[in-house]
Amino acid sequence: MTATVPTIEIEPRAERGETCCVPAAAPVITDAEAIEFAGWFKALADPTRIQILNLLAQSEEPVCVCEITPRFQIGQPTISHHLKILRDTRFVHAERRGTFMYYRLNRACIREFPEAARRILNL
Repeated sequence: MTATVPTIEIEPRAERGETCCVPAAAPVITDAEAIEFAGWFKALADPTRIQILNLLAQSEEPVCVCEITPRFQIGQPTISHHLKILRDTRFVHAERRGTFMYYRLNRACIREFPEAARRILNL
């Protein structure tokens, strides 16, 4: 013999004119800011890029890509790709000296990062 569980039909809250929760506030970050901040977080979502930033943060002087590459177990083209992403998001500055590229941390951008996180989280 199989027992049946009685079902109770409940009228949805919306049909009774009730809301299930307090309405959410509108975002205070603009679409352009959201796109920029998302790009920052996406750039930082890679362990190699985090380590490259950490390496660059150790030096006051620009660092040649030929000095960065031996610190990692990946090739120079991959390091250059990571550096391009960091450059595109303005975490690093790049300058050409002859045939070599030199990179340095963009300290102004790094200073803005905590403020961006505070604005995102409304802290």
